[in-house]
Amino acid sequence: MIHFSVPHWIWILEIALSFINVILALIIIFIERKNPAKTLAWILVLFFLPIVGALVYLVFAQNISRRKTYKLDDKDNKIIRDSLKEQMNDINSGDLEFTNDVANIWRHMVKLNLVYGEAYLTQNNSIDMFTDGKDFFRTLLKDIKSARYSIDIEFYIIKPDFIGQRLLNLLTEKAKEGVKVRLLVDTLGSRRINDKKLKDFLDAGGEVEYFFKPKFKYLNFDLNYRNHRKIVVIDNKYGYIGGFNIAKEYLGFKKRFGYWRDTHLRIMGNSVQDLKAIFLMDWSVAKDETPDFDEIDFYGENVKSDIAVQIVMSGPDSVKEQIKRAMMRMITYASDTIYLQTPYFVPDRAMIESLKMAAQSGVDVKIMIPCMPDHPFVYWANYAYCGELIKSGARVFRYENGFLHAKTLVADGEVSTVGSANFDVRSFRLNFEANAFVYDRDFAAKMEKSFEDDIKLSTEVTLEDYESRSMWIKIKEAVSVLLSDIL
Repeated sequence: MIHFSVPHWIWILEIALSFINVILALIIIFIERKNPAKTLAWILVLFFLPIVGALVYLVFAQNISRRKTYKLDDKDNKIIRDSLKEQMNDINSGDLEFTNDVANIWRHMVKLNLVYGEAYLTQNNSIDMFTDGKDFFRTLLKDIKSARYSIDIEFYIIKPDFIGQRLLNLLTEKAKEGVKVRLLVDTLGSRRINDKKLKDFLDAGGEVEYFFKPKFKYLNFDLNYRNHRKIVVIDNKYGYIGGFNIAKEYLGFKKRFGYWRDTHLRIMGNSVQDLKAIFLMDWSVAKDETPDFDEIDFYGENVKSDIAVQIVMSGPDSVKEQIKRAMMRMITYASDTIYLQTPYFVPDRAMIESLKMAAQSGVDVKIMIPCMPDHPFVYWANYAYCGELIKSGARVFRYENGFLHAKTLVADGEVSTVGSANFDVRSFRLNFEANAFVYDRDFAAKMEKSFEDDIKLSTEVTLEDYESRSMWIKIKEAVSVLLSDIL
């Protein structure tokens, strides 16, 4: 029997690790075909962290766009395709009557979302907007208490603290009353939620599923992909979409963050059926079954309002970046104003250039980010990209009244978007997200008014401020930007 000395083993291990790194690098370059910046970032990780880097890559760099995530049958696929095609034909022929003139003005974007985002336009919606967590939670609980038939809840984060427990207790009560209650959570974001914590809810007849639940308890190869959506549908009548999750910090009860500034919408109208469809598709993924769209009805026909809405969803199951593309359309076609709020401002080069071009064209571009770090690397990447835009004429504000978590964009006081998608690479490419695109001047005016109110609680980052930053900050920015494609 041959016995190797320790140096031989080290030598063999080094060769094996080098071989693995080369193979993974070749996969990244020639098979995965990631964008150049992302390719470079991953190669640096592999070669500077030989063992850890390989494990990180295997967990965080999977490409699931070739995987069939949603299992729609041929009948449902045909119904969806035919309805989208019919609405597009009606727009092109002039047969579609735009009841809201903003949707008509932005018909180019409506058509983009129809073709690229597969998002149907509805024009009979009413919308309530929440920017305060307590108001949001109070109204949500009120609607849940009034539920008679069904409650479908999907959140990235639900924590079993006193806020989350209050919601779970109410859902348990409604399940006991015979209401069909379904709870869908992300496995990573809601990792403190499990069947044991939900025993009373399950015993009462409630149902729960976990998005991308790992097959092995301590090994989840889908860890890098999160269902980041925050959707609630009650009795097919009320629909919620936006940025709030369910935990005490979102209501301002966590000292570290202080006041939590977010934005969420409560919708009545036919767009609720689109929110329901997204929930049903995500629920079917968790249960590994085909979604049952027969549950969707058209309560929204009774709503007397003319706000036009498209619900756009995106995710890593597709090579398309539907929400990003729609936002880019808003930015490139804006002629007067762009108001953007996001906690994570880590855009790719195309989005940066779009914003720079808008600012350089005389558009009033205002960007608002948090003043405090939630994730350090992301925070310094935020600062670096904002600095680049300040040099192009955009104005950047740091929200000082707590933590800014709102994900909103308003263009020309006409079209707005609110949802779960941050203005970053992760939301555009790696997360399952959903945003409402709203065509209405009155709603846009509310959004702009809220933004202007937030400016009063913010500090502007001037070009002088940015250029006088310390060398240590510049180093942190450089490292964060280098890693931004894999944050």
